[in-house]
Order: sequence, then C-alpha cells, then structure tokens
Amino acid sequence: MDCRLGCGACCIAPSISSAIPGMPNGKAAGVRCIQLTDDNLCGIFGRPERPAVCGEFSASPDVCGGSNEEALWLITSLETQTG
Repeated sequence: MDCRLGCGACCIAPSISSAIPGMPNGKAAGVRCIQLTDDNLCGIFGRPERPAVCGEFSASPDVCGGSNEEALWLITSLETQTG
C-alpha cells in the first residue's frame, strides 16, 4: 500500500520521541508535526534530518484503513493502547 498523499495521520496521531527540526523534544500524540505542510505533506521527506522513525513507517491497510479519517482513528487507537 502506498501512502495517501495529503493524509498526514502518521504525522499527527503518534507521539515521536526523536528530535524533529523545529521540535527538538519530539512531539506528543495528537500534536501536528511542525514539518507537516498545509497540504498535509512532509516538509522534510527524503532529507537526512527527517527522524528515522518516520522513514521506517510504511503504510498498510491495518494502520491506514480506507480513508484519511480512518487512518487518524486507527493510529490514535494504536497510540492509546501502546503509549
């Protein structure tokens, strides 16, 4: 499965403990990443300063569901269960 362009759920729902440019302490769950553009695209995609955890994420139906809204719900649920 390829990421749905403009979804952004993986840049909002989970907590990220790694430093992100502009967010040196990472980000809390439910907080929009500062690198997420107005179009919900990663502003540092493919660049070396992108956190490794972001590069390791791969879209899959069980995490991303069938819509952007479902992806946000699924990832938030996973974060709640594991966080």
